[in-house]
Amino acid sequence: MTVHSGGCHCGNIRLSFSTALDPAGLEIRACQCSFCTRHGSRAAADPNGRLSISVEDKARLQVYRFGLRTADYLVCRECGVYVAAIAGDGEDAMAVVIVNALDDRELFSRQPVAVRFDAETRDQRVARRHRAWMPVEIRGT
Repeated sequence: MTVHSGGCHCGNIRLSFSTALDPAGLEIRACQCSFCTRHGSRAAADPNGRLSISVEDKARLQVYRFGLRTADYLVCRECGVYVAAIAGDGEDAMAVVIVNALDDRELFSRQPVAVRFDAETRDQRVARRHRAWMPVEIRGT
């Protein structure tokens, strides 16, 4: 496994994305919802990988939910960087990492695939995330 590190601009939120996949071949998704579009989001996940998130000061972590309210979007309150989205709790939590928040983001060079999930029901959305997202661990919240 290779570890790709990153985080928000001010350093309050740190990321470690572990994957055996070549970053140049990893599918990058450009969600077309209004939140992701406004953030220029490029998301990636490896269902066989893992994302670790550590938060230095939880008061500076903004957790945002919208739409079907099936995921938490993590944004730093200090510097405004969107770093990841998480669905579920505890050992069942799954996540996508925002490639733009990784230090070596240029290695994730595959053209993003525009995706739209507006037609999904709540159950379909949860099932897709369980299949396509990766396990996540959060420390410091």
